[in-house]
Amino acid sequence: MAKLYFYFASMNAGKSSTLLQTAFNYGERGMTVSLWTAALDDRPGFGAISSRIGLASDAHRYEPDTDIEARVLEEHHEKPLACVLVDEAQFLTKEQVWQLARLADKAGIPVLCYGLRTDFQGELFPGSAALLGIADALVEMKAVCDCGRKATMNLRVDENGKAVAEGAQTEIGGNDRYVAMCRKHFCEALDG
Repeated sequence: MAKLYFYFASMNAGKSSTLLQTAFNYGERGMTVSLWTAALDDRPGFGAISSRIGLASDAHRYEPDTDIEARVLEEHHEKPLACVLVDEAQFLTKEQVWQLARLADKAGIPVLCYGLRTDFQGELFPGSAALLGIADALVEMKAVCDCGRKATMNLRVDENGKAVAEGAQTEIGGNDRYVAMCRKHFCEALDG
């Protein structure tokens, strides 16, 4: 039976590189996968899934109104899919998470989602909340804080490296805007 998986972590845990390695492994066995990523990322490589270690692959892009289920089923009818891989899953809507669940349950296609659990204020993203609620399997990936402990938080920083405590939930950025930290150092940075 196909399942809906949610691989979650703070930034810099290797979510995208793990997703791309999974796609490579399926491809090496002659199987087809469907790759998806959020359309809101407009940095270089837009529309591609790319990792900090240099791996990259083109992908379908989803917006909040994208019917991922319908698009994947069309693709699946053209050429059977071994699985669906979704990067930046925190940006999925609740309805899109249910669409992915139906792909696993009704179409028998495994769906592997990779994303952040929480934002820079420690709040769940809508897509992450839905996945934590209904995914068949939850897998926490590990990132490391500067102190050596497990990083579970994403500290947003300004151009001077100072902690940012307020703002929109979604602000695209990489190592220039976010630092993965353990909760203790995250709280200290915000209080500092």
